[in-house]
Amino acid sequence: MKLHGNAALTPNQRLRLARRVVEEGWSLAEAAEAAEVSERTARKWVARYRAEGEAGLADRSSAPASQPGATPEERIQAIAALRRVRLTGAEIAELLGMALSTVQGILTRIGLGKLSRLEPPEPPNRYERKRAGELLHIDVKKLGRIGPKGAGHRITGSKRGQANRGPDGKRGAGWEFVHICVDDATRLAYVELLRDEKATGCVGFLRRALAFYRSHGIEVERVMTDNGPGYRSVAHAVACRALRIKHLRTRPYRPRTNGKAERFIRTLLAGWAYGAIYRSSAEREAALSGWLDFYNRRRPHGSLAHKTPLERLTALHQENNLVGAYS
Repeated sequence: MKLHGNAALTPNQRLRLARRVVEEGWSLAEAAEAAEVSERTARKWVARYRAEGEAGLADRSSAPASQPGATPEERIQAIAALRRVRLTGAEIAELLGMALSTVQGILTRIGLGKLSRLEPPEPPNRYERKRAGELLHIDVKKLGRIGPKGAGHRITGSKRGQANRGPDGKRGAGWEFVHICVDDATRLAYVELLRDEKATGCVGFLRRALAFYRSHGIEVERVMTDNGPGYRSVAHAVACRALRIKHLRTRPYRPRTNGKAERFIRTLLAGWAYGAIYRSSAEREAALSGWLDFYNRRRPHGSLAHKTPLERLTALHQENNLVGAYS
């Protein structure tokens, strides 16, 4: 039983009230005053206790016993059957001569409010590359800048004055763009905070990311991105050819295809962007390198048998050296 937060009587208090009247001889007014409820409420619980005992003190459904206007069960089954052949709510309403709002309410109640619910759940598509650099996951996350008013609604709880239309100063503080890159095999990550997500920025980030991975002995073969304009640009395609890496793009409207990047963004936001209270965007940006170093060097990763990304990279390098020695 789930009590309302402002409920005056719990089941024990109802029993105490009823026993005071029925067994201890208290008047209804005295028992009601002691329980801080009205005499009408006290009379209700006492009557139920006399008629049914302690079982009568449980909450009851507020739904009426009879609902003449309720949709018949046969009609609900017909709506469900039509939905399973992928008819829309409007089509079902027209076919059965019912109000669209009634049909939509029934579909929502039986769990068929969205057509996607008709499809069987897609099995997870988990994979992990064997070699470091075989595949890099790249993505961009937009963050609202921290303006003169300080922290945003995630800290203050109020969205008043937090709109971010752009850096033109008309309203809000504008946006920053977190470009992230994660190696599939080791989860070694590289992150930059840039002012846009245009093609030139994406290309520059790609070049610097590749240099970062080369400094750790990783030669990158492929990169995977979404279908953002910066990644579909001619400049990005030319850069990938010049750098001799293959560019893969995710299926449209399928962020799970680039799931490792999406999951890293969640970790990044929780640990860095929203993990502390910053007075300015500059202060938040200054904290990024420290958090990223912690992630790569000291944070155990659940998908890596609780090793850090750099520990996983070291292990892969050692395996490759052994394979080379025996080949």
